[in-house]
Amino acid sequence: AHLDHIGISNNGDINNGADDDGSGTVAILEIAEAFQIAKKNGYGPKRSILFLHVTGEEIGLYGSRYYTDENPIFPLKNTVANLNIDMIGRVDPKHEGGKNYLYLIGSDKLSKELHELSENINKAFFNLDFDYTFNADDDPNRFYYRSDHYNFAKNNIPVIFYFNGSHADYHKPTDTPDKINYEFLETRARLIFHTAWELANREERIKLD
Repeated sequence: AHLDHIGISNNGDINNGADDDGSGTVAILEIAEAFQIAKKNGYGPKRSILFLHVTGEEIGLYGSRYYTDENPIFPLKNTVANLNIDMIGRVDPKHEGGKNYLYLIGSDKLSKELHELSENINKAFFNLDFDYTFNADDDPNRFYYRSDHYNFAKNNIPVIFYFNGSHADYHKPTDTPDKINYEFLETRARLIFHTAWELANREERIKLD
């Protein structure tokens, strides 16, 4: 997830970024805590997990690009997958009044096995509505290229970008905590934890197509 937001507007208004990306920020903290609790109880994951809280996303994916292109902590060839959490706390106009959902972007672009794993985790535990609208190759929004996962994807590392879609408060001072759907946010974070858990504990690493 990314830590930064767009800061202070020209008129002095503070852009809090509760959804973008406060929601992803709290999600990775909770997921990290869950893994630590598992480890303390003797159930640590088989693979190493790196929690990246990068900055510079809003001005051009600088933090994730520095990691992948300049200074990866682990060799990229050893990196099984990247799960990117960027805006998972709100409901977009398309899904207002409906059940919990998430847009998934990129899950099938480099590894069909990752896509199938993701689908199976959801069906087994959560049954969220997965919306792949923005995953289309001809998506005019080009979201696949606009968040930190892309710097991993360009290095042939399978990715999933979790996203709740844009809303009227996107990149505005009105993106405030009182508008977060905390029930949806919790379930979405649990889904991502379960997916990470499976990736970290399965016998074989997921295959690159």
